[in-house]
Amino acid sequence: MTTQPISLSSAAEYVKAPLLYKGKVRELYDLGEHYLIVVTDRISAFDYVLDPAVPEKGNVLNRLSAFWFEQTADIQPNHVVHTDVEKLGDLVTAPELLKDRIMVTRKAERIDIECVVRGYITGGGWRQYQQTQAINGIELPAGMRKNEKFAEPIFTPAAKNDVGHDEDIPFAKMQEMVGAELAEELRDRSIKLYEFAHAYCAKRGIILADCKFEFGLIDGKVILIDEIFTPDASRFWAEENYAFDIEIDSMDKEPVRTYLLGSDWDRDSKPAPLPEEVVKATTDRYLDIYRRLTE
Repeated sequence: MTTQPISLSSAAEYVKAPLLYKGKVRELYDLGEHYLIVVTDRISAFDYVLDPAVPEKGNVLNRLSAFWFEQTADIQPNHVVHTDVEKLGDLVTAPELLKDRIMVTRKAERIDIECVVRGYITGGGWRQYQQTQAINGIELPAGMRKNEKFAEPIFTPAAKNDVGHDEDIPFAKMQEMVGAELAEELRDRSIKLYEFAHAYCAKRGIILADCKFEFGLIDGKVILIDEIFTPDASRFWAEENYAFDIEIDSMDKEPVRTYLLGSDWDRDSKPAPLPEEVVKATTDRYLDIYRRLTE
């Protein structure tokens, strides 16, 4: 009989602090001066949170974010205070279970814009281009091929919606929403972060196709918040899989999406629990991208 690896669907029973927000994956607790973010192993696809949770996923997401926040701290201040569960004392009743999942952060006023940078034309950007020869109102050259690299990365923001999908918006609309000066600052900071990580990944045989950031304000200064360059917030391709005109297998929860699309799921209700082999394959994907980026 094999022992199933432990997965965590919620940390609520292990944290003695008010739960402020429960997202699809992350939980936000109020520590007074700071927030505590706990990254669970929950996994979502096609707007459904699925069962079972995927072992190691939360550990990987949190440790990768911590890694990247440290790597980029010199070019972009962020919200991290620490990631040491021992410093939480008796606020956490299962420190061994949560030790790689926690991040204590400063409290920032969230800017309700998802800052998306695209280095390659793929995914939703490719679909927009096919219809309009533009992405978020940015006119692009004719004849581009799916997965082709842009001459320069493009910034394609989205207005954040806590319910439903975020809404792609032109840069001019973002300027109206947050002010021209702040919009330009967020665009420039986002592109700088993308270019740093793209170069880093390239040395490890990985292509960072696109990514998204969230920013907040503390004392009027722009701070990077949430997560950064994880498989849930970025599209990573293995260099050896790169090609034009195909659907490139991304280094994330692709086994889950592939399984669901190939199953008899009706798309109108929550899917049945994922098979054990799909869960294991997904765990392996997350561990693989972590190793390739950090070792």
